[in-house]
Amino acid sequence: MIKRISLVLLIAGLSTGCVSKKLYTELEDKYATLKKDNRKLSDKNSELEKAKNQLDADYAKLQDELAKTKSQRDKLQGDLTASTNNLNNLQSSYDALEKNSSAELQSNLKKNRDLLDKLEAKEKALAAEQERLNKLKADLQSNSARLAELENMMAQKDAAMKKLKETLSKALNSFEGKGLTVEQKNGKVYVSMENKLLFSSGSWAVGTEGRRAVVEVAKVLGDNPDITVLIEGHTDDVPYGGSGPIADNWDLSTKRATAIVNIIAENKKVNKQNLTAAGRSEYAPIASNDNPEGKSKNRRIEIILTPKLDEISKMLNDIN
Repeated sequence: MIKRISLVLLIAGLSTGCVSKKLYTELEDKYATLKKDNRKLSDKNSELEKAKNQLDADYAKLQDELAKTKSQRDKLQGDLTASTNNLNNLQSSYDALEKNSSAELQSNLKKNRDLLDKLEAKEKALAAEQERLNKLKADLQSNSARLAELENMMAQKDAAMKKLKETLSKALNSFEGKGLTVEQKNGKVYVSMENKLLFSSGSWAVGTEGRRAVVEVAKVLGDNPDITVLIEGHTDDVPYGGSGPIADNWDLSTKRATAIVNIIAENKKVNKQNLTAAGRSEYAPIASNDNPEGKSKNRRIEIILTPKLDEISKMLNDIN
């Protein structure tokens, strides 16, 4: 950008013989403003990237905690089974000792006292094991109930996301075959729109057909206020070669994501606090950039819909 402004100044100087101080000052001010805007966009992009990474990390942590809770439940079940078997064995020993002690009491008092001592020890061990068994049962019942509730909440979230995916697919059915796909994976719903549906080459202005698709998405989001929405802009690996306030593919992908956010935000029912725009440039391709078809797939907008997991996170903390 600095080189371009310098070239303009040089051409102006060669054409007119000299540049007025006012014109020079105006150009310098515009240049400073452009640099400041560029730094702000870069800072904002970094913040959004961190927010997205944090959401992904939180979701992965919740999945890990669920697996640990299931493992603890299985271990408690194993301890309960072992304790039950031990209790049965102790009861059998108790019955045998009681029978033998009654028979030996008549012939040998000393042997009878020994048997009674053993019986008392067995009874104490039996009582202790019974107490441990009762505690294991209580812990198992408590954790099983919470685990069942947690699994039910996870199932409800998955069902809600599945319904959301079906609703979006129905709303966007008319765009099938135009570079738009809707899929559900990893507990999230992904709406992917190729740039051929949304933008002209090098532009971040959304076309009529693309706007219509985004408006349909916004309608569905307006009816689902508890969904977190991340809009990501992606490009191919061809360096940006246009002019104007765009520095590179990072800049272009961010402006395109922001343009989609602005259209969604026009819907008054959408919770603006749930919206995040991020530019990924060329660094998250879904196809090879070695051919035109792959480049076309990589030039896209992805709208990533994530359920809020606050309740599930709190329950996992309670279990632990």
